[in-house]
Amino acid sequence: MKRRLLTIFMLFALQQVGFAQREVLDRVIAVVDENIILQSELDQMAANFALQNNVRPVPGSKEFDQIRQATLDQLVVQKVLLVKAKEDSVEIDPGRVDKVLEDNLNNMIQQVGSEAKLEEYFGSTIRKLKKNFRKDVEERLLVETLQQQKASQIPISRREVLEFYRTMKDSLPDMPERVNISHILVSSVASSDARTRAYNKILEAQKKLEEGAAFSEVARNYGEDPSATSGGDLGFFRRDELVREYAEAAFRLEPGEVSDIVETQFGFHIIKLIEKRGEQIHTQHILVRVEATADDEDRTVAFMDSLRGAILAGDISFEEAAKKYSEDESSKENGGNLGWYESNSIQLPAWRDAAKDLDVGGISKPTKTNFGYMMVRLNERQESRKIDINEDFDQVEAIAMSFKREKEFFKWVDDIKKDVYIKINL
Repeated sequence: MKRRLLTIFMLFALQQVGFAQREVLDRVIAVVDENIILQSELDQMAANFALQNNVRPVPGSKEFDQIRQATLDQLVVQKVLLVKAKEDSVEIDPGRVDKVLEDNLNNMIQQVGSEAKLEEYFGSTIRKLKKNFRKDVEERLLVETLQQQKASQIPISRREVLEFYRTMKDSLPDMPERVNISHILVSSVASSDARTRAYNKILEAQKKLEEGAAFSEVARNYGEDPSATSGGDLGFFRRDELVREYAEAAFRLEPGEVSDIVETQFGFHIIKLIEKRGEQIHTQHILVRVEATADDEDRTVAFMDSLRGAILAGDISFEEAAKKYSEDESSKENGGNLGWYESNSIQLPAWRDAAKDLDVGGISKPTKTNFGYMMVRLNERQESRKIDINEDFDQVEAIAMSFKREKEFFKWVDDIKKDVYIKINL
């Protein structure tokens, strides 16, 4: 149980940034070289981990005490690896630290509802929170980079994979059911009335800004995307992570400058540049979407129904229809083919329902999604089966590599610990 919790928590810790709440009376629970682990840090991370695993964080309960001990063990491991990372002069890109910090803060802002509520929750300004949390993010990324470097140095031979399969084949998971699917995606084209409504609204927002209103306030009042609740703050992005029109407008701005109205596939934007840092920019925006009307939607559904009928009648092939009409640029030139997916891991309902309900060769009726209207064809289905070394060597190799890396990881950490001062104050 302890080793399993350690392994799960290691993966969890690398993806999360632990943020301590307001300062409380505290004590040092452990010392690792020159680094300390505080009681509050242990308590919060143990409670977070317990909630992630549906365990009530009740001190004294056997299951929570196991989690708490595993959490402490992992915090010690993290500090040991931090010592090693600094000894080895591991470096990380400051832009990566900024991006992780911004992403985590933005996620927290969306969870609590606004920047003001987050500041109230922590009793600090966003600027101070960024300053306080930056060191924690930097340390976690140093440790993650060190672990990745170590993992990349652990090879596995074909002989090791075959031996692993021979001894473990009865314990290996079955190969899950897989499906190969194609789709055609068509979005509803908004009418001129819808565009006029959206444009008039963004003009109102622009007028408010010209009259001196704060950008964050206008974004909260006029914005129509999730970032509106955080004053339109999008955090840091590279040029290639933004749609072309938005990137071109934003990268022309100077810090503090506000753009004119910019139209993208998402609607009308007004952009404010907060900061430039290398190849990344930090922006706020106000987005007003151009929403299709019910009549626009009806026309799209009628078109998709007609296209489906033509495909079923043999007047046009699915591949030809996808190349001609689909708006999914990543798949249309391949006849709409999306490749293979494990049936139980498909997240998009339109794809998942097709995998579950269609016979091979069947085509779904048009379904509304967040991306537009979609119809899906089930091309092929592979039933769940026992894993086989000849057919599934790559999968077996990946599992064997994971086992080997985990074993080598704990041995490596134990070796590092021999040269690091560690004191636990329980």
